Amino acid sequence: MITAYQATSQARVDAAMHTLFTAPSPELARLYDAMRYSVMNGGKRVRPLLAYAACEALGGQPEQANGAACAVELIHAYSLVHDDLPAMDDDDLRRGQPTTHKAFDEACAILAGDGLQSLAFGALLDPGLSDASAEIRLRMVTTLAQAAGPAGMVGGQAIDLGSVGLKLDQQALEYMHRHKTGALIEASVILGALASGRAEQDELKALQTYAKAIGLAFQVQDDILDVESDTATLGKRQGADIARDKPTYPALLGLAAAKEYALELRDQALHALRPFDAAAEPLRELARYIVERRN
Repeated sequence: MITAYQATSQARVDAAMHTLFTAPSPELARLYDAMRYSVMNGGKRVRPLLAYAACEALGGQPEQANGAACAVELIHAYSLVHDDLPAMDDDDLRRGQPTTHKAFDEACAILAGDGLQSLAFGALLDPGLSDASAEIRLRMVTTLAQAAGPAGMVGGQAIDLGSVGLKLDQQALEYMHRHKTGALIEASVILGALASGRAEQDELKALQTYAKAIGLAFQVQDDILDVESDTATLGKRQGADIARDKPTYPALLGLAAAKEYALELRDQALHALRPFDAAAEPLRELARYIVERRN
């Protein structure tokens, strides 16, 4: 089921995002090419899938979440472009292709990331991508700003850069990853729910519990794959975290215990969805997929 759902959702969000990369003048063609390259060169689209699935879980139509789906993928892509820069993780490969600063140049990559971040907020406000009310749009913009900024993803990346070579305990490691990775995953679910126009407070609370669990599970599985997978499968350099002496769950807990923890987080997510009916099945399948994926 998840394979078909993933393909349909990927096609939907890609079609919606494709309209955002038309340069308004020839002078901006290279910048828009770099932005398009950074987003449209593959990727699992997990965050858009979560936005669509959360919208449908509350009885909404997936098209209502197009703005949310575009926004979270654009923020995710911008973060990868900047994370890959020489001043940060200094990576040459992303999704099996040269990173943006390698395919273009470092200055263009910085500007492409900046542009993608701005486009994300524009997508939430674009009436062609969402029919949400002004009140809901305001809530969505606030949610994304908090998740993407210094109180969320950017703050988590700052902690990550400052943790190289350190031995963090599990509480500190989870604090970092709930910001660096988890905040945007949580926002993806909440934005999709808000886009449905049907989100009640109890439902949002349950979905937030679900999202917190899968957000952390996603990072635990990433750390596992950095040990177990290979560069060709991952689409990025295998063993990069180990090479940089970054704190990871396998290094802290051991590989077997890290795998058990990922499954425990999956079960926490599934438990949070107990109040929801069959319309939430894509969310359940995504929780399973996150800990079973191989890239």
